Amino acid sequence: MESLKNLFDTLGGWVWGPYMLVLLVGTGVYLTIRLMGIQFTLLPFALKQAFTPQKKGDGDTQEGDISHFGALMTALSATIGTGNIAGVATAVVVGGPGAVFWMWITAIFGMATKYGEGVLAVKYRVQNSKGEMSGGPMYYIERGMKQKWLAILFAGFATIASFGIGSSVQSNSVAQSIHASFGIEGWITGVVLTAFTAVVILGGIKSISKVSSVIVPFMAVFYVLGGLIIILLNLDALFPALQLIFSDAFTGNAVAGGALGTVIRYGVARGVFSNEAGMGSAPIAAAAAKTDHPVRQALVSMTGTFLDTIVVCSITGIVLVMGNMYMDGETGAALTTHTFNKLLPGPGGWIVTFGLIFFAYSTILGWCYYGEKCATYLFGDKSITAYRVIYVATVMLGTVASLDLVWAAADTFNGLMAIPNLIALLALLGVIIKETKDFKAKRQSGELP
Repeated sequence: MESLKNLFDTLGGWVWGPYMLVLLVGTGVYLTIRLMGIQFTLLPFALKQAFTPQKKGDGDTQEGDISHFGALMTALSATIGTGNIAGVATAVVVGGPGAVFWMWITAIFGMATKYGEGVLAVKYRVQNSKGEMSGGPMYYIERGMKQKWLAILFAGFATIASFGIGSSVQSNSVAQSIHASFGIEGWITGVVLTAFTAVVILGGIKSISKVSSVIVPFMAVFYVLGGLIIILLNLDALFPALQLIFSDAFTGNAVAGGALGTVIRYGVARGVFSNEAGMGSAPIAAAAAKTDHPVRQALVSMTGTFLDTIVVCSITGIVLVMGNMYMDGETGAALTTHTFNKLLPGPGGWIVTFGLIFFAYSTILGWCYYGEKCATYLFGDKSITAYRVIYVATVMLGTVASLDLVWAAADTFNGLMAIPNLIALLALLGVIIKETKDFKAKRQSGELP
C-alpha cells in the first residue's frame, strides 16, 4: 500500500507539475484573447442571468432539466469545498501571501475557460433514455472532435476521481472537523452524513439541484459575511495585508529564499484546484440547464469561477494574511480556524467549522452527479444504481479510514481529467467563437432577450 501511495504521489507530482499549470492558465489566456475578453465585457450581464429567476413558462420551450440558477448552484456545490478553506491556507503557508494574488489571476483567466466549457457542454449535449440531459467533456470530445477514445479516457478518470475527491476525502474532512469541535466519533458522523447523502442523490439531478440551491447560497453568504465581519472589526490590518499580498506576489520574500516561482506555482495550483476551471467537471452540470442558447448558460457558468475564487477564496486569503499566523507551523483547515478565532474570538472558529461542514457536504452531492454521468457514459443507464451505492459507501468509508492512498490517487486522476478536456477546448475553439457571435447577433436583432 505504501509503494502504491508513493507511485501515485510521484505521478500526481508530474500531473500537477509546471507543465499542467502552464497548460491550464495558458488555455484561459488564449481563450480570453480569442474571445476578446468576454469575462470583462459580459460579467455584469452574466451575473444578472445567473440570479434572475427564469419566467414561468420559459422552461416549457427550452430543453433541459433545471434552471440556470440550479445548474450554477449544482456546479458551485461541487466547486466550493474544502479547497476554499484548507486549500487557500496551504497556498499561503507554502507559497506566501503573494499566492493569493496569483489565485486571483488564475480565476480571471479561468472564467474564459469555464465559459468555453459551458458553450460546448450545451452545444453537444444529448437526451438519455429517461428524457434527461447528459453532457460534458465526454460528449463534446466524442461528438465535436470525433475522438471517442479520448472521451472514454476523460469519463474513466472522472469516475475514479469522484470516489475520492468528491466523496471520501470530503467526508473525512467533515468527520475530522466535527470530532475536533464536538468530540463526536467519526463513525457517528459517517452514519448521519451517509444517510443525508443517500436521501438526496437517489432523487437524481433535480433533487441535487433543489438541495444545492438552498445549501450553496446559505453557506456562501454565511461564510463571506463572517469573513467580512472579521475584516471590518480588524480594519487597521486590512491595507497592510493587501499591500503584502501584492508586493509578495512579485518578490516571494515571504517564502524561504525568496522563491518567486513557489509563490506563483502554489497560487495557480490552489486557484485551479478551488474553481476547477479547465478540469471538465462543471460543464457536466451546465449541460442540464434549461436554456435558449449555449452561450447564455456558458455566461452563467463563468460566474461560478468569479464567485468561488474572487469572492469566497479571497475572504479566506485576506483574513489569513491579516491574522499573520501562517508561519507558526499550522496549515490547512486548522490554520484557517485558529486565524478566524484569533481575529474574532469565539464565533470565528465556528464560522470555519460550519463552513467546512456545509462546503464538504455540498461537494459530495455535486460530485456524485458528475461521477454518475461519467459512469453512465461508460456503462449505460443500468450502472446508475450500482454507482450510487458505491458512492454512498465511499462517503461512509471516508469518515472511518485513513485516506492517504485515496487522496494521492484521487488527486492524480483529478488532474488527468484536465488533459482531454483542455485538448477539446483548444480543438473546438472555432465552435465556441461561432456560437458567441451567433448569440450576440441574435441579441442585437431582438431574436433573443
